[in-house]
Amino acid sequence: MKIASAVLLALPLVLLARTDAAHAQNYPWCAQYAIMGSINCGFISLEQCNAALSGNGGYCAPNPIVRPSAEYLPAAKPRR
Repeated sequence: MKIASAVLLALPLVLLARTDAAHAQNYPWCAQYAIMGSINCGFISLEQCNAALSGNGGYCAPNPIVRPSAEYLPAAKPRR
């Protein structure tokens, strides 16, 4: 009986425990479709964006709100 009581008391605490927040993906390329002017900013490379537009019309452009992660930034030069 004590174990069942402990589980019933611990369960709400486990369910309310904080978890890591989801991180949104900001991809660097957007496809602007000619039909209806819709935009899709879910492309990792320019080639991938152009492939999505193939036969649909439109153009690819850099995503204006993308923030590059540290892995894509150039290495800092050491100071002398």
